[in-house]
Amino acid sequence: MLNSGRLRLLSLLETLGTVRAVAEALYLSASTVSQQLAVLETETRCRLLERTGRKVQLTPAGLLLARRGREILDQMAEAEAELHALNDEPVGTVRLGAFQSAIYPLAVPAATRLATTHPRLHVELVESEPHESGPALRSGEADVIVTTTDYAGLAWGPDVEIIPLGTDPIVLVLPRDHPLARTHARGAPVNLATCAEETWACDRPQSYMADLTVRLCRASGFEPRVACRFSNYLMLLRHVESGRSITLLPALAVTPDHAVATLRLSTPVHRNVTIVVRRGTLRRAAVNAVVTALRAHPEIPALSAPTPRPGREQQPLRS
Repeated sequence: MLNSGRLRLLSLLETLGTVRAVAEALYLSASTVSQQLAVLETETRCRLLERTGRKVQLTPAGLLLARRGREILDQMAEAEAELHALNDEPVGTVRLGAFQSAIYPLAVPAATRLATTHPRLHVELVESEPHESGPALRSGEADVIVTTTDYAGLAWGPDVEIIPLGTDPIVLVLPRDHPLARTHARGAPVNLATCAEETWACDRPQSYMADLTVRLCRASGFEPRVACRFSNYLMLLRHVESGRSITLLPALAVTPDHAVATLRLSTPVHRNVTIVVRRGTLRRAAVNAVVTALRAHPEIPALSAPTPRPGREQQPLRS
């Protein structure tokens, strides 16, 4: 295999004419240059130099290799420059997984801003709930995820870095004309035990919100009577709007265009919304740009300042 350093010596020899001149240009001894050129002859199995008195000249093979070597060195320099640009400029594809209620308020605005600021960066958005996004991150199917580290079904280890985004309260969602909505019209929190006889709309079994709903209802002394299970929060909200059910949802999922009422719980519950990446990937300019864009989200009413948490929470690198 050709050595780039020795190719450079041979190319300089053609340009500068003498071993001494090459040695002086590179701050080497003449004997070191001669030794490395001899190694190059051994590697190529060709006679590259011939002596004429005290001087050396390139043979036809030496001239050929010196000129081709210069082309090779130029191509290597271009490749290094392109790699350097890849490290400094966010380019390529970053797969961003986010749970459903974070897609439009967080992920889409971040991707939209990045399309303007970094046009060579492509953000591929994937809906991925907390029980799905952690495994996707570890398998490489996702590069960045917006999730909640409160999900009990997945342990976070030292192989990931966690960046807090904020806290998202869990709220009781009711039809606007529901009696509880009228009696708590001034924003008084509701005791979930008063909902024991209600009909519930829930997420899919074993999902984060389905598990949380069952847990909170059981803690309040009853088993929820479930009328429907939809993985789509919009369908859950439509079912509540129809007056046929109530539900628990993250506040981030409930936008003003839905004809529903929301009540705070008397025992407050919230989820910690976080960005999670594989350890070390924040050094990639593209990944760091996506994380920075997510953290630069405009103020979202439902999302309050992050709760400080001990452990492996990281700050994104600055380019």
